[in-house]
Amino acid sequence: MRCYLHALLICILLAVFSSLYVLNQLASSLDAQDERTLGKPQGVPQSGRHATGCNPLPVSHWNPYWRQPADVCGVNCLLESPHRERLNTKTSKDERMHLAVVACGPRLEETLVMLKSAVLFSTKLLHFHIFAEDHLHESFKEALDSWPAEIQPQFNTTTYPITFPRDNAAEWKKLFKPCASQRLFLPLILKDVDSVLYVDTDILFLNPVDELWALLSRFDASQLAAMAPEHEEPRIGWYNRFARHPYYGATGVNSGVMLMNMTRIREKRFKNDMTSVPLRWDEMLMPLLQKYKLNITWGDQDLLNIIFHHNPESLYVFPCLWNYRPDHCIYGSNCQPAEQEGVFILHGNRGVYHDDKQPAFRAVYEAIQKYPFGESMARALLLPLEAALRTTKHTYCGRASHLFTQRLQRSARHSPPSHRQQR
Repeated sequence: MRCYLHALLICILLAVFSSLYVLNQLASSLDAQDERTLGKPQGVPQSGRHATGCNPLPVSHWNPYWRQPADVCGVNCLLESPHRERLNTKTSKDERMHLAVVACGPRLEETLVMLKSAVLFSTKLLHFHIFAEDHLHESFKEALDSWPAEIQPQFNTTTYPITFPRDNAAEWKKLFKPCASQRLFLPLILKDVDSVLYVDTDILFLNPVDELWALLSRFDASQLAAMAPEHEEPRIGWYNRFARHPYYGATGVNSGVMLMNMTRIREKRFKNDMTSVPLRWDEMLMPLLQKYKLNITWGDQDLLNIIFHHNPESLYVFPCLWNYRPDHCIYGSNCQPAEQEGVFILHGNRGVYHDDKQPAFRAVYEAIQKYPFGESMARALLLPLEAALRTTKHTYCGRASHLFTQRLQRSARHSPPSHRQQR
């Protein structure tokens, strides 16, 4: 009997030591994976969450934060693990809303009006990332510095040159409109920024940026970008009738307003129709252009449609009221969410702010452009706008123009006090 007990004890000890050996090997393999994840491969920018001067040593369940030196980045072992996406937990402490825009050619004034509309109604601090041709940098600085002192604390600004991959810069720059494809490279340029809202220069915010920014928290674990459909009505859709390439969903998506979790974009391997191997964002862009450049019409927007056609689980689709364009009213109102809640963002594509084709859109642009900071919004913004819109009722969009002021009235009432001072 005693021999049997000795044998059982030896078996138990062997099992314990075997388990410890397996756990040790698993910890080593996880650490090696962490090192590959946190290392900076050649040609690929490192994620911004460790670009703070601290030591990005691998942190995992097996190599926990509290066992690392004091200068290691991290909050705790699980949140800093490369597997933290499974927790669907936001770790960034940057409270700013990052707004990116690309301005080339005669887009200075239009961009400034867009930025003005963002500042007017938002409550959180805004950080403007302005990508512009070199000769526009000083003009942006002078214009933004001229805004009143009480407005200045609401935003800060960084300007950047237009930057494309050196070997293919000319090809990217001439794609669709000058510099428009710059947005594709934001995750690779803004390496220290976790998330950003990209908008075209012809965007006007009629609602706080805060509410669109809050959609980031609605992303599930797979989603890394958000856009609105290109069309609500398939009968007038462009992609479903004319596209010679894959596109997202039933009618494609419009990239004029694009919310991006750039950390996830940098980390994801994307399915594609060029290779059976998933590719990183920076590995995918140039081959995608080379394959489809003779078949695309809308440049970088078409490339984004192709990408999300193959990765539909990665896209969050927000409603058309966040990207309301002339197509939503030119043949009669077809954006049902805006019918119920009003227009949140006006997108004046096709140059409608600067011609007479859609006078209702132009009226909104000119009202915000002419509004003096600090004046009563009811008197100096809404009243002139409503008067101008009454003269546009001969157009379909003019008949739907009450949707433009519906949300604007609410935004004006709830804007920061420094923006709506009564005089």
